Amino acid sequence: MNNYLIGKKIVVVGASGLLGTKIIEALLLQGAEVVAADINLENLEKKITNNQNLKLVQLDILNQTAVRDFFTNNKGLTGAINTAYPRNKSYGAHFLDVTLDSFNENLSMNLGSAFLFTQQCATYFKKHKKPFSLVNISSVYGVIAPDFSIYQNTSMTMPVEYAVIKSGLLHLNKYAVKYVNDSDFRVNSVSPGGIFDSQPEPFLKAYKDKTLGTGMLDPQSIIGSILFLLSDQSKYLVGQNLIIDDGFTL
Repeated sequence: MNNYLIGKKIVVVGASGLLGTKIIEALLLQGAEVVAADINLENLEKKITNNQNLKLVQLDILNQTAVRDFFTNNKGLTGAINTAYPRNKSYGAHFLDVTLDSFNENLSMNLGSAFLFTQQCATYFKKHKKPFSLVNISSVYGVIAPDFSIYQNTSMTMPVEYAVIKSGLLHLNKYAVKYVNDSDFRVNSVSPGGIFDSQPEPFLKAYKDKTLGTGMLDPQSIIGSILFLLSDQSKYLVGQNLIIDDGFTL
């Protein structure tokens, strides 16, 4: 086991999600101290096994005061991963059915909370002046236009909000690091292809045909890239986006 994150203290936001729980397990195995933050603390407690290097915290990333207080109350942080994806009840509608109010609300909730969290990571760094690495989770659809053909024969679509949020996130990363202007403050993204979550078979087959053979990814497939970005092995990788998609974007 390569404990190359010993001495690191990492925040995982959206900790009870499909990706968040797997990231926490990997961080602990690599020797990191982990602060797992989620709005639903009860759900988080059910999914994560107790560990002496693990601290569970309730956090609403849509609440500016709560996010500011979180960073005030947690010392020694060296990095963070934002896997949260807040959205409203109308999210997922087809493009022509999306209302302006719903579109604006989803951007405010998701990209807005990513802005707030990134901003407060920068504020924390400027206060403590210790190396800090933030990883935001984008998507292949933050890089390329959606391939709508893979949604045929399903009720699924690629929400317009998702594409706008994920592409905006990539530029937010670049803005933040250029504004802080310090090599010790790093913000990067990982952009996975589709992650398997019991999608319908027609979609899974169509998606697999667009890759080099793997198809939908297991959450474990992208964790190595996240750990790399949080470690000193990526010390001068700044404002970049690692695409993990088995060739989907080629």
